[in-house]
Amino acid sequence: MYALRSSFSISSRHNPPSLLRIDPLLYCFFSSSSHSQASASYGIVVQYLIDTFELSPARAVSIMSSRRGIASTEKPQSVYKYLSELGFSEAHIQSTIRLAPQIAFSNIEKTLKPKIEFFQNLGLVGSDLGRFISKHSTLLTISLEKRLMPSVEILKSVFPKDECNSDLLQVLRRCSDMLMRSPYTRLPVNINYLQSCGIVGSQLSMLLKRQPALFGMRESQVRDLVSMVVETGFSTNTRMFVHGLHAISSVSNATFKKKVELICSFGITEKECMRMFTSAPVLIRTSVGKLKRGLEFFMNEAEVSRSDIVRKPTCLMHAMQGRVLPRYRVLQVVNSKRLSKKHLQLIDILGMSDENFLDKFVHRFPDHVTELLAAFRGQCMDELQPKELET
Repeated sequence: MYALRSSFSISSRHNPPSLLRIDPLLYCFFSSSSHSQASASYGIVVQYLIDTFELSPARAVSIMSSRRGIASTEKPQSVYKYLSELGFSEAHIQSTIRLAPQIAFSNIEKTLKPKIEFFQNLGLVGSDLGRFISKHSTLLTISLEKRLMPSVEILKSVFPKDECNSDLLQVLRRCSDMLMRSPYTRLPVNINYLQSCGIVGSQLSMLLKRQPALFGMRESQVRDLVSMVVETGFSTNTRMFVHGLHAISSVSNATFKKKVELICSFGITEKECMRMFTSAPVLIRTSVGKLKRGLEFFMNEAEVSRSDIVRKPTCLMHAMQGRVLPRYRVLQVVNSKRLSKKHLQLIDILGMSDENFLDKFVHRFPDHVTELLAAFRGQCMDELQPKELET
């Protein structure tokens, strides 16, 4: 029965099919009941769900198993029409129902419309509303007064200057799950705790935008993360603390330990490693692979000292092909030809913009500009075209 092939035409979304147009196997299954007329009507609804919302036969039957009293496609048809008129695309409607099938049988005026209007008032309309609901349609299944409204008010209190709700909507798109829980169990508790740690005002709103999942955790988990941040070396009295919390809450304990072990394997002490993290928290979020490639290159090929790596750990976060190697090759030429009185250090010029770097280390030496540009682009001199050599 579950390997059924739909034969329900597109037009049937607005005009329920006759029993004869339903898949024969479904017809046989439902008509085998002692109440053949009711079963046939039930089968029509099942087939409607399959063809309109692209549900599998097994899923459609499962959904209807708890709705034996429904013998008409009137409600799902009305819901389909209502969502279409709101600007939902076909794909949006199908995704909405697949995530929360009960919506297809909801009362539009009493259940759906008030919640839809709530999100519209926040700034979600037309296709934006369709995209949001299609990914978070379970929000239409919870209480507006007991969950949605109080949770959103708590979140809005963190964004007092967000008149257009752009920051709020960013949080909802990234972590709508926090609205599914009771609004008073985690959100206000975690907000109050983080404020007691010195994370207030713009720092709190920044953390909520970047790591909304943190605010939906159990308070004990948040406290454990804060303890870990302090143990790493971040002080609650500095503005770097919030960045440390954001970084550490973004990785698992196992991943964090793996990164510490990797850095220490290059001769850097654990204390120095923690110093690197506190001066550049985003290093904690850098992938293990990128950290390894960076350490191998700087310490082995570029021969940058351990103390310089610890002093400027941000060098490990730059794009190797896009920034590090082009500048390394240029400096090799500049230093080998002694074009600069001072021996230039690679890690000290990685933060410059490309424009400033080219002005200072390429165009500054017109007699060598062709060779320096070739080095910057990763070309050999004999690969250059005659026109380029004349530059």
